[in-house]
Amino acid sequence: MFSRMFGKPKQEANAVTTLDKLNETLEMLEKKEKVLLKKASAEVDKAKEFTKAKNKRAAIQCLKRKRLYEQQVEQLGNFQLRIHDQMIMLEGAKATTETVDALRTGAQAMKAMQKAVNIDDVDKTMEEINEQTENMKLIQEALATPIGSAADFDEDELEAELEELEGGELEDLLLQPATTAPAAPVQMPTGRIPTRPPPRQNTAEDDELAALQAEMAL
Repeated sequence: MFSRMFGKPKQEANAVTTLDKLNETLEMLEKKEKVLLKKASAEVDKAKEFTKAKNKRAAIQCLKRKRLYEQQVEQLGNFQLRIHDQMIMLEGAKATTETVDALRTGAQAMKAMQKAVNIDDVDKTMEEINEQTENMKLIQEALATPIGSAADFDEDELEAELEELEGGELEDLLLQPATTAPAAPVQMPTGRIPTRPPPRQNTAEDDELAALQAEMAL
């Protein structure tokens, strides 16, 4: 068990180290490829110069060296492809291993939890809960039962008395005199309200006429 526990981190470390090594090798091959491409390009430039100088033999030698460089570039490309393939496979294997380890850990945790919880203990606990619930119901029913003088009251008599009270209230309501509905407020027409002319003051002639009418009345 301990060897398995201490072996897993070592395997993961080896996988990480291998991936790092492959990355370093890939970078080295890419650098070499760039150098060879530059050399091939330089040989092409030399061949052009020798061609202008009418030195056909030297130009052909430059083209030969250019092809050799291109062959090496192609070979390096194949190496890079293999390294990429190896890295993809290694990363996939690493992910698979981590997934299996996670599933194994989960299964072990579930197994440990099942050992800690026994089905008999669960059944016993549920029986105790049901028993306590029934006891609480009995206690509540006992507390709700009327005792003393309240236990001697007849429910039918109380309901009959309530009906008599309701009938008496209805009879009183019917015997009450009908009240007149309040008169609706008179709505004045909107607009200008006519104003009364101011009272005319009595003159001296009015006073004499009033006195004469008073004497005639006598």
